[in-house]
Amino acid sequence: MRRFAAVVLVVVLGAAVVTTPAGAITFGQPDGNLHPNVGALLAELDEDSPGPEILCSGTLIDTDVFLTAGHCTSFLESVDISQVWVTFDPEYDEDAAAPGGLFAGSYVTHPDYGFSGPGGMSDPHDIAVVLLETSPGITPAQLPPMNLLDQMKAQGEVKSQTFTAVGYGTVREDKTKGPHAFFFDGIRRYALQSYLSLQASWLTLSMQPSTGDGGTCYGDSGGPHFLGGADGNLIVSITVTGDAMCRATDKTYRVDTPSARAFLDDFVAVP
Repeated sequence: MRRFAAVVLVVVLGAAVVTTPAGAITFGQPDGNLHPNVGALLAELDEDSPGPEILCSGTLIDTDVFLTAGHCTSFLESVDISQVWVTFDPEYDEDAAAPGGLFAGSYVTHPDYGFSGPGGMSDPHDIAVVLLETSPGITPAQLPPMNLLDQMKAQGEVKSQTFTAVGYGTVREDKTKGPHAFFFDGIRRYALQSYLSLQASWLTLSMQPSTGDGGTCYGDSGGPHFLGGADGNLIVSITVTGDAMCRATDKTYRVDTPSARAFLDDFVAVP
């Protein structure tokens, strides 16, 4: 199931969290200023809320370019919303009458987003950028060189790596209660993950709390997975999908592939 849509839709539509996503970092901890280049993608989705709502997460990859997931911006297109903002504050209050620290921008979805091809394992082009009108003055995250993960796998290095997921939104901290234990507080969080497998477009990571891993959940789409521990700054994939209960596998979209790099190369200098 694709981690899609916004926290606010859970309230507006009254849908169950297992079918209507709401952003999350599971079994993690507050990020504080550990990852200042990770932000939340915001849009006006609830007329009764004074400020724009958190839709997805993402990462600053250049002075004014914000990386996120294609299904986040494709959703905005489907509901005819063009105005978006990004916040990099560690805690965002959707109910604030005049939230500060918002950076306006316009989004660009990969033109081939949505094509999956035969077998369902080919490239979905689930990637997008937000072009900010002004720079937030934050040091961007690093992008990986071409096929970095393939090279690490060939050298037998990737299995031992730690990966770090970062994002905003609904949180899971209980191992047994499922979606009934989720809550939302708008705080940026991070969680450490271990490697499971590598495919042509995908990096699959563990978010099994029984083995000490955390992960992502509904609507945390577009958020980064950094190579290395909590202080990592090299983004190798972004959140796209995973298991329904958000406690087993995290299927993330690679940004070191020729396809992802060809899209990003129109907006940033790729390594």
